[in-house]
Amino acid sequence: MPLIDYGNGNPAIADDAWTHVADGAALPPDRPATISLERWKAERDGLSGRNLPLGVRLESHERIEEILPDLPRLALIALDFPNLNDGRHFTTARLLRERYRFGGQVRATGQVLRDQIDLMRRCGFDAFELAPGKDGASAAAAFEEISVVYQPAADTRPTAAQRRNRPPEQAVAG
Repeated sequence: MPLIDYGNGNPAIADDAWTHVADGAALPPDRPATISLERWKAERDGLSGRNLPLGVRLESHERIEEILPDLPRLALIALDFPNLNDGRHFTTARLLRERYRFGGQVRATGQVLRDQIDLMRRCGFDAFELAPGKDGASAAAAFEEISVVYQPAADTRPTAAQRRNRPPEQAVAG
């Protein structure tokens, strides 16, 4: 599966260092791993001694509030988009970045659509796991297609109204 990493401010197709581990399967001894929310809740105390980064996967019906006290222990939160009509994790990503100040990776998984990838980034996602067979280069190009935004978001990009209301010397410079 192609992975687009936007963690450094530029989209790059990257090798995925993370392993998604199924419930009941052993955690890899030499790689960062993500586990389900249910497994995290069941094994949280036993995982405290793990020396490698750990992440939690949330399905769209699962709420981030269930792991708020644990956010400092987690390096990655993977938010799954099960279908084209379920956008609940756009809000989850914004909450992670703006309200809870999560500094780890926020990754979109599942139905990650090229048409929505720039909005996902604006909401706080910084990694995008594309479905098998999807073109990573085409998806990465989506970040450059929209130059003017209308709504404020987690990325703090100036909106069209903010750009319009700048003093003239600032408007020309940037």
